[in-house]
Amino acid sequence: MFGNWTGGMMGYFGWGGMALGLVTVFLLIVAVVFGVRYLSNLKQGSSPETALEILRKRYAKGEITKEEFTRIKQDLEG
Repeated sequence: MFGNWTGGMMGYFGWGGMALGLVTVFLLIVAVVFGVRYLSNLKQGSSPETALEILRKRYAKGEITKEEFTRIKQDLEG
């Protein structure tokens, strides 16, 4: 009476329905991950570094000498 419909999990929707469900779940997971990252960036207040902060980091890493640090700092402040 109903042809080849055998019931069960794959009887009505077939592989296409299962694939569509998996794609939907994947897209929901991706949306949640990006949403969490976006919100965490907002909370951190990711403001750009000032020139003086960058200068201090370079000095701390040993990229510039104390004399260079002092000279550049004076240039930035004055």
